[in-house]
Amino acid sequence: MYLQRRNRILRQSPAIRSMVAETMLTPNDFIVPLFITEGENITQEIASMPNYFRYSIDNTVKEVKELWRMGIKSVLLFVKSKDELKDNKGTEAINPNGLMQRSIKAIKDTVPEMLVMTDVALDPFSSYGHDGIVENGQIVNDPTVEVLAQMSVSHAQAGADFVAPSDMMDGRIGAIRKALEENNFINTGIMAYSAKYASCFYGPFRDALDSAPGFGDKKTYQMDYANRIEAVKEALMDVEEGADIVMVKPGLPYLDIVREVKNAVDVPVSVYNISGEYAMIKAAAKMGWIDEDKAILETLTSFKRAGADLIATYFAKDAVRILNH
Repeated sequence: MYLQRRNRILRQSPAIRSMVAETMLTPNDFIVPLFITEGENITQEIASMPNYFRYSIDNTVKEVKELWRMGIKSVLLFVKSKDELKDNKGTEAINPNGLMQRSIKAIKDTVPEMLVMTDVALDPFSSYGHDGIVENGQIVNDPTVEVLAQMSVSHAQAGADFVAPSDMMDGRIGAIRKALEENNFINTGIMAYSAKYASCFYGPFRDALDSAPGFGDKKTYQMDYANRIEAVKEALMDVEEGADIVMVKPGLPYLDIVREVKNAVDVPVSVYNISGEYAMIKAAAKMGWIDEDKAILETLTSFKRAGADLIATYFAKDAVRILNH
Protein backbone atom coordinates (compact mmCIF):
# COMPACT_ATOMS: atom_id res chain seq x y z
CA MET A 1 0.00 0.00 0.00
CA TYR A 2 1.47 3.35 -1.04
CA LEU A 3 0.42 6.54 0.76
CA GLN A 4 1.77 9.97 -0.10
CA ARG A 5 1.01 11.15 3.43
CA ARG A 6 0.96 9.11 6.66
CA ASN A 7 -0.41 11.23 9.46
CA ARG A 8 0.48 8.65 12.10
CA ILE A 9 4.18 9.41 11.66
CA LEU A 10 3.71 12.43 13.93
CA ARG A 11 2.05 10.27 16.63
CA GLN A 12 4.67 7.51 16.93
CA SER A 13 6.30 8.35 20.25
CA PRO A 14 5.88 10.58 23.30
CA ALA A 15 8.80 12.70 22.11
CA ILE A 16 7.23 13.34 18.71
CA ARG A 17 3.78 13.97 20.18
CA SER A 18 5.21 16.50 22.65
CA MET A 19 7.22 18.22 19.92
CA VAL A 20 4.21 18.81 17.66
CA ALA A 21 1.56 19.42 20.36
CA GLU A 22 -0.51 22.47 19.45
CA THR A 23 -1.70 23.30 22.98
CA MET A 24 0.47 23.50 26.10
CA LEU A 25 -0.54 23.98 29.74
CA THR A 26 1.66 25.86 32.21
CA PRO A 27 1.13 27.17 35.77
CA ASN A 28 0.79 30.65 34.23
CA ASP A 29 -2.57 29.60 32.79
CA PHE A 30 -4.28 29.03 36.13
CA ILE A 31 -6.35 31.22 38.44
CA VAL A 32 -7.01 29.53 41.79
CA PRO A 33 -10.39 30.20 43.44
CA LEU A 34 -10.12 30.45 47.22
CA PHE A 35 -13.00 30.28 49.71
CA ILE A 36 -12.44 32.29 52.89
CA THR A 37 -14.34 32.13 56.17
CA GLU A 38 -14.13 33.95 59.49
CA GLY A 39 -12.10 32.56 62.39
CA GLU A 40 -8.57 31.34 62.97
CA ASN A 41 -6.75 28.16 61.96
CA ILE A 42 -9.80 26.89 60.08
CA THR A 43 -9.60 24.40 57.23
CA GLN A 44 -13.04 23.03 56.36
CA GLU A 45 -13.48 20.53 53.54
CA ILE A 46 -16.45 21.30 51.30
CA ALA A 47 -18.59 18.17 51.25
CA SER A 48 -19.59 18.43 47.58
CA MET A 49 -16.04 19.39 46.52
CA PRO A 50 -13.76 16.63 47.87
CA ASN A 51 -10.26 17.81 48.80
CA TYR A 52 -11.22 21.46 48.43
CA PHE A 53 -11.51 23.71 51.46
CA ARG A 54 -12.71 26.89 53.10
CA TYR A 55 -9.88 28.60 54.94
CA SER A 56 -9.67 31.26 57.60
CA ILE A 57 -7.48 34.21 56.61
CA ASP A 58 -4.36 32.83 58.32
CA ASN A 59 -4.64 29.51 56.51
CA THR A 60 -5.54 31.27 53.27
CA VAL A 61 -2.21 33.09 53.47
CA LYS A 62 -0.42 29.76 53.97
CA GLU A 63 -2.20 28.36 50.92
CA VAL A 64 -1.24 31.39 48.83
CA LYS A 65 2.40 30.96 49.83
CA GLU A 66 2.28 27.36 48.66
CA LEU A 67 0.61 28.34 45.37
CA TRP A 68 3.30 30.93 44.72
CA ARG A 69 6.04 28.36 45.39
CA MET A 70 4.37 26.09 42.84
CA GLY A 71 4.56 28.81 40.19
CA ILE A 72 0.88 29.79 40.28
CA LYS A 73 0.55 33.55 40.05
CA SER A 74 -3.15 34.38 40.44
CA VAL A 75 -5.92 33.78 42.97
CA LEU A 76 -9.62 34.66 42.89
CA LEU A 77 -11.15 35.35 46.29
CA PHE A 78 -14.63 34.47 47.54
CA VAL A 79 -15.81 35.02 51.11
CA LYS A 80 -18.43 33.29 53.23
CA SER A 81 -20.25 36.02 55.10
CA LYS A 82 -21.94 35.38 58.44
CA ASP A 83 -25.73 35.20 58.26
CA GLU A 84 -26.16 38.03 60.75
CA LEU A 85 -24.20 40.35 58.43
CA LYS A 86 -26.40 39.70 55.41
CA ASP A 87 -29.05 42.17 54.30
CA ASN A 88 -30.77 43.27 51.10
CA LYS A 89 -28.33 46.08 50.30
CA GLY A 90 -24.98 44.32 50.52
CA THR A 91 -23.89 46.58 53.36
CA GLU A 92 -21.15 44.21 54.48
CA ALA A 93 -19.76 44.05 50.94
CA ILE A 94 -18.46 47.61 51.24
CA ASN A 95 -17.26 47.37 54.84
CA PRO A 96 -13.58 48.47 54.75
CA ASN A 97 -12.91 45.99 57.55
CA GLY A 98 -14.98 43.21 56.01
CA LEU A 99 -13.72 39.68 55.46
CA MET A 100 -12.90 40.27 51.81
CA GLN A 101 -11.02 43.50 52.49
CA ARG A 102 -9.00 41.95 55.33
CA SER A 103 -8.22 38.92 53.18
CA ILE A 104 -6.90 41.05 50.34
CA LYS A 105 -4.64 43.00 52.68
CA ALA A 106 -3.31 39.86 54.38
CA ILE A 107 -2.40 38.23 51.08
CA LYS A 108 -0.80 41.33 49.59
CA ASP A 109 1.16 41.95 52.81
CA THR A 110 2.57 38.41 52.72
CA VAL A 111 2.89 37.59 49.02
CA PRO A 112 2.78 40.99 47.33
CA GLU A 113 3.65 39.56 43.92
CA MET A 114 0.57 37.32 43.86
CA LEU A 115 -2.10 38.67 41.51
CA VAL A 116 -5.22 39.04 43.63
CA MET A 117 -8.61 38.99 41.92
CA THR A 118 -11.82 39.48 43.88
CA ASP A 119 -15.39 38.38 43.35
CA VAL A 120 -17.77 41.33 42.98
CA ALA A 121 -21.40 40.27 43.50
CA LEU A 122 -23.95 40.62 46.25
CA ASP A 123 -25.07 37.01 46.67
CA PRO A 124 -22.60 36.15 49.50
CA PHE A 125 -23.86 39.23 51.39
CA SER A 126 -27.54 39.09 50.44
CA SER A 127 -30.25 37.90 52.81
CA TYR A 128 -32.01 36.69 49.65
CA GLY A 129 -29.00 34.91 48.15
CA HIS A 130 -29.32 36.88 44.92
CA ASP A 131 -26.66 38.83 43.04
CA GLY A 132 -28.65 42.02 43.31
CA ILE A 133 -30.93 44.10 45.49
CA VAL A 134 -34.50 42.78 45.66
CA GLU A 135 -37.54 45.05 45.39
CA ASN A 136 -41.07 43.66 45.15
CA GLY A 137 -39.75 40.22 44.29
CA GLN A 138 -37.57 41.56 41.45
CA ILE A 139 -33.78 41.84 41.25
CA VAL A 140 -33.30 45.51 40.41
CA ASN A 141 -30.44 46.48 38.13
CA ASP A 142 -29.40 50.09 38.62
CA PRO A 143 -29.37 50.27 42.45
CA THR A 144 -27.37 47.03 42.41
CA VAL A 145 -24.81 48.49 40.01
CA GLU A 146 -24.26 51.43 42.36
CA VAL A 147 -23.32 49.03 45.18
CA LEU A 148 -21.11 46.92 42.88
CA ALA A 149 -19.14 50.03 41.94
CA GLN A 150 -18.66 50.91 45.61
CA MET A 151 -17.67 47.31 46.32
CA SER A 152 -15.06 47.39 43.56
CA VAL A 153 -13.51 50.60 44.89
CA SER A 154 -13.42 49.06 48.37
CA HIS A 155 -11.52 46.05 47.02
CA ALA A 156 -9.11 48.30 45.16
CA GLN A 157 -8.48 50.31 48.32
CA ALA A 158 -7.61 47.05 50.11
CA GLY A 159 -5.07 46.20 47.40
CA ALA A 160 -6.88 44.05 44.82
CA ASP A 161 -5.18 43.89 41.44
CA PHE A 162 -8.35 42.92 39.56
CA VAL A 163 -12.02 43.04 40.44
CA ALA A 164 -14.15 40.31 38.90
CA PRO A 165 -17.85 41.22 38.63
CA SER A 166 -19.82 37.96 38.48
CA ASP A 167 -23.32 39.39 38.83
CA MET A 168 -24.44 39.86 35.18
CA MET A 169 -26.18 43.18 35.86
CA ASP A 170 -26.44 45.47 32.83
CA GLY A 171 -23.93 48.31 32.64
CA ARG A 172 -21.89 47.33 35.66
CA ILE A 173 -18.52 47.21 33.86
CA GLY A 174 -18.82 50.81 32.71
CA ALA A 175 -19.96 51.93 36.16
CA ILE A 176 -17.10 50.08 37.87
CA ARG A 177 -14.52 51.47 35.45
CA LYS A 178 -15.84 55.00 36.03
CA ALA A 179 -15.74 54.55 39.82
CA LEU A 180 -12.19 53.18 39.73
CA GLU A 181 -11.02 56.05 37.54
CA GLU A 182 -12.71 58.68 39.69
CA ASN A 183 -11.00 57.26 42.78
CA ASN A 184 -7.62 57.18 41.01
CA PHE A 185 -7.39 53.39 40.84
CA ILE A 186 -6.18 53.64 37.27
CA ASN A 187 -4.16 50.42 37.45
CA THR A 188 -6.91 48.19 38.85
CA GLY A 189 -8.09 45.71 36.24
CA ILE A 190 -11.54 44.31 35.55
CA MET A 191 -12.10 40.66 34.69
CA ALA A 192 -15.74 40.61 33.64
CA TYR A 193 -17.89 37.51 33.88
CA SER A 194 -19.26 38.44 30.46
CA ALA A 195 -21.00 35.24 29.43
CA LYS A 196 -22.19 33.68 32.69
CA TYR A 197 -24.93 31.16 32.11
CA ALA A 198 -27.74 30.06 34.41
CA SER A 199 -26.37 26.58 35.03
CA CYS A 200 -27.17 23.57 37.18
CA PHE A 201 -23.42 23.00 37.66
CA TYR A 202 -23.02 25.72 40.32
CA GLY A 203 -24.45 23.62 43.15
CA PRO A 204 -21.23 22.75 45.04
CA PHE A 205 -20.04 26.38 44.86
CA ARG A 206 -23.26 27.54 46.50
CA ASP A 207 -22.68 24.96 49.22
CA ALA A 208 -19.20 26.41 49.75
CA LEU A 209 -20.49 29.94 50.32
CA ASP A 210 -24.06 29.28 51.47
CA SER A 211 -25.20 31.54 48.63
CA ALA A 212 -28.07 29.68 47.00
CA PRO A 213 -30.97 31.96 46.05
CA GLY A 214 -33.61 32.16 48.74
CA PHE A 215 -36.41 32.32 46.18
CA GLY A 216 -36.77 31.68 42.48
CA ASP A 217 -33.65 31.35 40.35
CA LYS A 218 -31.08 33.57 38.63
CA LYS A 219 -32.44 33.34 35.10
CA THR A 220 -33.47 37.00 34.89
CA TYR A 221 -29.81 38.04 34.95
CA GLN A 222 -27.67 34.99 34.11
CA MET A 223 -27.80 33.86 30.49
CA ASP A 224 -29.96 31.17 28.89
CA TYR A 225 -27.74 28.18 28.08
CA ALA A 226 -29.48 27.86 24.71
CA ASN A 227 -27.92 31.11 23.48
CA ARG A 228 -24.65 31.66 21.61
CA ILE A 229 -24.87 35.02 19.81
CA GLU A 230 -25.90 36.69 23.06
CA ALA A 231 -22.59 35.66 24.65
CA VAL A 232 -20.60 37.44 21.95
CA LYS A 233 -22.78 40.54 22.35
CA GLU A 234 -22.24 40.57 26.13
CA ALA A 235 -18.47 40.16 25.76
CA LEU A 236 -18.18 42.93 23.18
CA MET A 237 -20.24 45.29 25.33
CA ASP A 238 -18.05 44.57 28.37
CA VAL A 239 -14.90 45.29 26.38
CA GLU A 240 -16.43 48.54 25.16
CA GLU A 241 -17.28 49.48 28.76
CA GLY A 242 -13.71 48.87 29.92
CA ALA A 243 -13.17 45.19 30.73
CA ASP A 244 -9.54 44.07 30.56
CA ILE A 245 -10.37 40.35 30.53
CA VAL A 246 -13.67 38.65 29.67
CA MET A 247 -14.85 35.34 31.07
CA VAL A 248 -17.07 32.48 29.96
CA LYS A 249 -18.69 30.48 32.77
CA PRO A 250 -19.24 27.50 33.08
CA GLY A 251 -16.51 25.80 31.08
CA LEU A 252 -17.00 22.29 29.76
CA PRO A 253 -20.55 22.60 28.36
CA TYR A 254 -19.57 25.94 26.79
CA LEU A 255 -16.36 25.30 24.84
CA ASP A 256 -18.08 26.54 21.68
CA ILE A 257 -18.80 29.83 23.46
CA VAL A 258 -15.16 30.16 24.52
CA ARG A 259 -14.13 29.90 20.86
CA GLU A 260 -16.83 32.30 19.68
CA VAL A 261 -15.82 34.90 22.26
CA LYS A 262 -12.11 34.42 21.56
CA ASN A 263 -12.73 35.06 17.86
CA ALA A 264 -14.71 38.22 18.61
CA VAL A 265 -12.68 40.15 21.20
CA ASP A 266 -9.20 41.62 21.36
CA VAL A 267 -8.64 41.11 25.09
CA PRO A 268 -7.64 37.94 26.99
CA VAL A 269 -10.39 35.37 27.49
CA SER A 270 -10.75 33.41 30.72
CA VAL A 271 -12.93 30.41 31.46
CA TYR A 272 -14.19 29.08 34.78
CA ASN A 273 -13.90 25.32 35.25
CA ILE A 274 -16.66 25.35 37.83
CA SER A 275 -17.51 23.38 40.94
CA GLY A 276 -19.95 20.97 39.31
CA GLU A 277 -17.38 20.05 36.67
CA TYR A 278 -14.84 19.49 39.44
CA ALA A 279 -17.28 17.36 41.42
CA MET A 280 -18.14 15.17 38.41
CA ILE A 281 -14.51 14.24 37.80
CA LYS A 282 -13.91 13.63 41.49
CA ALA A 283 -17.00 11.41 41.77
CA ALA A 284 -16.20 9.37 38.67
CA ALA A 285 -12.60 8.93 39.78
CA LYS A 286 -13.72 7.81 43.24
CA MET A 287 -15.86 5.12 41.60
CA GLY A 288 -12.88 3.98 39.52
CA TRP A 289 -14.61 4.89 36.27
CA ILE A 290 -11.96 7.32 35.00
CA ASP A 291 -8.29 8.12 35.64
CA GLU A 292 -8.45 11.39 37.60
CA ASP A 293 -5.06 12.80 36.57
CA LYS A 294 -5.68 12.12 32.89
CA ALA A 295 -9.18 13.59 33.11
CA ILE A 296 -7.80 16.76 34.72
CA LEU A 297 -5.22 17.38 32.02
CA GLU A 298 -7.61 16.54 29.19
CA THR A 299 -10.23 18.90 30.59
CA LEU A 300 -7.86 21.80 31.16
CA THR A 301 -6.24 21.34 27.76
CA SER A 302 -9.67 21.46 26.14
CA PHE A 303 -10.19 24.97 27.53
CA LYS A 304 -6.93 26.24 26.07
CA ARG A 305 -7.58 24.49 22.77
CA ALA A 306 -10.98 26.20 22.62
CA GLY A 307 -9.28 29.59 23.00
CA ALA A 308 -9.04 30.37 26.71
CA ASP A 309 -5.98 32.34 27.76
CA LEU A 310 -6.68 31.85 31.49
CA ILE A 311 -8.42 29.07 33.39
CA ALA A 312 -9.99 29.49 36.82
CA THR A 313 -9.96 25.97 38.20
CA TYR A 314 -10.06 24.01 41.44
CA PHE A 315 -7.66 21.56 39.79
CA ALA A 316 -4.78 24.06 39.52
CA LYS A 317 -2.56 22.48 42.19
CA ASP A 318 -3.26 19.00 40.87
CA ALA A 319 -2.49 20.10 37.35
CA VAL A 320 0.86 21.63 38.30
CA ARG A 321 1.75 18.46 40.21
CA ILE A 322 0.90 16.30 37.19
CA LEU A 323 2.72 18.56 34.76
CA ASN A 324 5.85 18.51 36.91
CA HIS A 325 5.78 14.74 37.37
